[in-house]
Amino acid sequence: MSKRSKGAQKDRVEAPRGVNSLTEAKAWMAARGITEIECTVPDLAGVARGKIMPASKFFSSPVMNLPLSVFFQTISGEYPAYEGLVDSVVADSDLVMEPDLSTLCTVPWAQDPTAQVIHDAFHRDGRPVEVSPRQVLKHVISLYANKGWKPVVAPEIEFYLVEPNTDPDYPLKPPVGRSGRPEIGRQSYSIQAVNEFDALFEDIYDYSEAQGLEIDTLIHEDGAAQMEINLRHGDPLVLADQVFLFKRTIREAALAHKIYATFMAKPIANEPGSAMHIHQSVVSSETGRNIFSDEDGDPTPEFFSFIAGHQKYMPSVMCIMAPYVNSYRRLTRDSMAPINLQWGYDNRTAGLRVPPSTPEARRVENRVPSSDANPYLVIAASLACGYLGMVENLRATEPLEGDAKDLDFDLPRGLLEAVAAFEDNEPLAEVLGKRFVATYAAVKQAEFETFMRVISPWEREYLLLNV
Repeated sequence: MSKRSKGAQKDRVEAPRGVNSLTEAKAWMAARGITEIECTVPDLAGVARGKIMPASKFFSSPVMNLPLSVFFQTISGEYPAYEGLVDSVVADSDLVMEPDLSTLCTVPWAQDPTAQVIHDAFHRDGRPVEVSPRQVLKHVISLYANKGWKPVVAPEIEFYLVEPNTDPDYPLKPPVGRSGRPEIGRQSYSIQAVNEFDALFEDIYDYSEAQGLEIDTLIHEDGAAQMEINLRHGDPLVLADQVFLFKRTIREAALAHKIYATFMAKPIANEPGSAMHIHQSVVSSETGRNIFSDEDGDPTPEFFSFIAGHQKYMPSVMCIMAPYVNSYRRLTRDSMAPINLQWGYDNRTAGLRVPPSTPEARRVENRVPSSDANPYLVIAASLACGYLGMVENLRATEPLEGDAKDLDFDLPRGLLEAVAAFEDNEPLAEVLGKRFVATYAAVKQAEFETFMRVISPWEREYLLLNV
């Protein structure tokens, strides 16, 4: 082996994240004394499913088998009727889960030296599993590649810190910080309010560094103990993987401090909801130039068509952008959460914002998605909207200069309305996959039925003795 090859292999062994082969993976794990590995695959909700095994077993058989049903499970652990979707025998048949070794990293909160790796799902004949979120995103990226384009994204993830809540009948409350007092008022962008949880955030940064996750900024958002972490821009699949890992990282770090971290869209009444804003641009695969800007630095027709695609198609992917009944509680008038599909230059009241930037960094910020969304699916859906806008040469409306908060709703008001729009949109089904659309819609309908079995405090408050 040459000195250069030895040096490159040494760098990969020392790198916190990702290798190119099983041989490198074995050296990487040996260097860290890894004894166990968590083999994960993200399901429709963005939950990590999979198996934990000894490192020796992983290397003797790195391919994992799980049933197709892992992609049909609802957030409550139930399943929709398989009729019309897949044969029940097929649903329980094993898929082939192959590790993406570029995602290999440690599990820094584990008691024993443990690694984790994200897997891709394939049928036994080698076809990608159409309902796997990671494969859905890969397919959308491939459509861009066929046009000579490479999408670039940067997610921003909002979440709340709350007191441990073991009885769901009680509302959530902000946790007590180092001062011994919980937050009461709004503390947007407050450094002192972030410092209340310094020990927690130090752990989050340490855990992130150990996994090779790159935090751009950390800020305090509008709500009581509401935080936001921004990630550096990059490849959509890499960033979706990072959000998938970040959510778990933040929850684990918070639990170690006897705090819950929640990505619910609207966890606390009378407090702002939590979003997952997606900054998006597209570059030429050949030149690397941002196709949203021309040689003079002016916006291109593709830029406006990308916006127009979101304006036309976003209502039909709202069940991905806002995937639960709770998600729609965030989208209300007189809040910073958008209720329509207007766009504007540096206008945070609009659903689509164009931030101030150089021509090279011209981008569109999708402010509609909530933080409870599956990162793979929400990035895939947003990019699908922009893709259709560009291939159909759609024209955007004029940019909005005023306040969009009091305009009419352009978006579905509830989950069932959103699912119906999702099922009825043929162009989106062609981009995202017809089998995925049918499966996802069935899962969302099943989750709604589960919700309808619950009697809320509002119903007891206003109906019990009055009707």
